[in-house]
Amino acid sequence: MKLTGVELRRVTMPLVAPFRTSFGTETTRDVLLVRVVTDGGAEGWGECVAMSGPLYSSEYADAAADVLRRFLVPALMAAGPAGAHAVAGVLAPFKGHRMAKAALEMAVLDAELRAEGRSFGRELGAVRDRVPCGVSVGIMSTVPELLDAVGGYLAQGYVRIKLKIEPGWDVEPVRAVRERYGEDVLLQVDANTAYTLADARHLARLDDFDLLLIEQPLDEEDVLGHVELARQLRTPVCLDESITSARDAAAAIRLGACRVVNIKPGRVGGYLEARRIHDVCAAHGVPVWCGGMLETGLGRAANLALAALPGFTLPGDTSASGRYYAQDLTEPFVLDGGHIDVPDGPGLGVLPLPDRLAEVTTATEWLTR
Repeated sequence: MKLTGVELRRVTMPLVAPFRTSFGTETTRDVLLVRVVTDGGAEGWGECVAMSGPLYSSEYADAAADVLRRFLVPALMAAGPAGAHAVAGVLAPFKGHRMAKAALEMAVLDAELRAEGRSFGRELGAVRDRVPCGVSVGIMSTVPELLDAVGGYLAQGYVRIKLKIEPGWDVEPVRAVRERYGEDVLLQVDANTAYTLADARHLARLDDFDLLLIEQPLDEEDVLGHVELARQLRTPVCLDESITSARDAAAAIRLGACRVVNIKPGRVGGYLEARRIHDVCAAHGVPVWCGGMLETGLGRAANLALAALPGFTLPGDTSASGRYYAQDLTEPFVLDGGHIDVPDGPGLGVLPLPDRLAEVTTATEWLTR
C-alpha cells in the first residue's frame, strides 16, 4: 500500500462543560486529524491526541502538525509501499513525537483494514463486542458540585468513577463521594503528576477509601519515586504518563513502580505499541485499562477496540460521546447498561459526518510527495 496524499485537518470541538485537571482547564478541544489516501483509493483517518499546549506532555498540536508536515509524512511517502506494521520502523529515526506518530500510524492502519474488510478490533485481538465504561470527573469548584456530577454519571450507568485530584483537592472530595455513594462504587483517582514523594503520608490517607488505584501521583520521570511511594501505600499505584513503550512498562513492573497500567495509544506511539504493552502487562499479571484524551468519535472507536482485548480487566475512560461533546464528529457512541459496543465494520468502523466535519474545521493542508 502506497500513500498518494495526506491531509492534515484542524477542528475545534467545544466541550459540553469545562474539564479541569491539575494541569489546567479545557473548554474546547483543538484536534489535529490525519487522513491518508492510498494508490488503491483507500482512505484512513487518524486522530492526534496532543493538546493545544505542552501541559499533559511535551507534545502539543501545532508541533505535531509541524513534525508531520516536515518529517514524518515525507519519510513515510519516500519509503514506498508499506503497511501499518512498518510505520513505526520508518519513523523510528525521528526522536519522540509519539502522538504525531500514533496519528499517522492510526490513519494508515485504518486505510489498510478498510481495504481488506477487517476491523480494528479483529486486528488488535479483541475478545469482546462491548466494553464496560468508566467516566473521568474533573476538579470542581465545590464538593456539592462534585457530588451532583458523580450522581449524574452513576444515574447514566457508568460502572466506574475516576476523580481528578491535586493538592488541596484530594482527601475530602474522595471522602465525600465514598460517604454519599457507598463502598460498592468502583472509585479511583488521578493526580496527573501533581504530587511529590514528600506527600506520601498525605496520599496514604486515601488508603481508607478502598480505591481501585491512584494514577500517576508523581512526575512522569520519577519512576524510582513511584517505587518508594508504592511501598508506602495500600492503594495500588497506576502509571500513565511514565509509560511510553512496552519497554517502559516492563521496567516499571520489574522495579515495582506500579501494580496497574493505563494505556493511552497516543501517548505510546500508536495502537500497535499499545497492544505490545498490553501483552507485556498480561504476561506479568498486571491489569491494564484504556485511558482517554477527550477523543472524538474517531479516536473513541479505536480505543473501544483496544479496550476489548483480554488484559483490559478494569473499566476505562471510553465514555459516551455525550460526556464531552454535544455533537460528535461521527455518529455518537451511546452508553447502554454501562457498556459501549465495539465497532465491527471495516477499519475504525466509523467515519466523520461530512456536515459536522465541515462545521468544526478551522484549517486543512494537503501533503503529497
